[in-house]
Amino acid sequence: MNDNEPYTTADGRKIGGVLMEMKNITLRFGGVKAITDISFNIREGEIRAIIGPNGAGKSSMLNVISGFYIPQEGEVWYKGAPRPQMKPYEVAQQGIARTFQNIALFEGMSVLDNVMTGRLNHMKTGIFAQALWKGKAEKEEEANREQVEKVIDFLEIQHIRKTPVSRLPYGLKKRVELARALAAEPSLLLLDEPMAGMNVEEKEDMSRFILDVNDEFGTTIALIEHDMGVVMDLSDRVVVMDYGKKIGDGTPDEVRSNQDVIDAYLGVAHD
Repeated sequence: MNDNEPYTTADGRKIGGVLMEMKNITLRFGGVKAITDISFNIREGEIRAIIGPNGAGKSSMLNVISGFYIPQEGEVWYKGAPRPQMKPYEVAQQGIARTFQNIALFEGMSVLDNVMTGRLNHMKTGIFAQALWKGKAEKEEEANREQVEKVIDFLEIQHIRKTPVSRLPYGLKKRVELARALAAEPSLLLLDEPMAGMNVEEKEDMSRFILDVNDEFGTTIALIEHDMGVVMDLSDRVVVMDYGKKIGDGTPDEVRSNQDVIDAYLGVAHD
């Protein structure tokens, strides 16, 4: 199928053309190559997984996508144009949001206040006007708070909205971090190991929310995940990395039957 030819999945979701494309990306740290000449794309409306053994370069690739790392070679194309070197906040302004492998929340703040920080790019009034909280600033905050409340309801965390994040169990903290990213209303949502450290029930809840975000909001999602069962159930396509190189790319069924992928995960020599 042509990459720019829209299609509808078996469950009725619409997948569009290429939203982001990584073209021959190479990333070095000193003399060490973290990523070597990798190309793949992310299509609008899909759930795209990036998988691989520990040390494969997955998080480095996510950091390239998010603009945190600048590759020495190759280009990142977004919405049909090459993306210039940008700071992470500028990437966020382009409609890209992310969660982190290690939870990065404001522990002393409430859930509501943490999620409100996801609206920063939507706040146009200055600090002075916000401090006075009059007129345009007041209306702007009310509109942003309304959007945040919708996200809180969507992720079913109304009961903890005023609770300090420091008091929450790990699984709920992960959900709050997802809420903060969603509050930014991203076109592309990057999830760095959203299931890490979760029990079975928490993984089931998070999987459901990821599918709902993609289905109901139409948000394109790229995720890193080690749980292969989760990856195969959630993803439309999977790119597989090993030692900084791409060794597989395709549907879950195609990747599952790829001998290079099998060898990388099982450590089995193959003639």
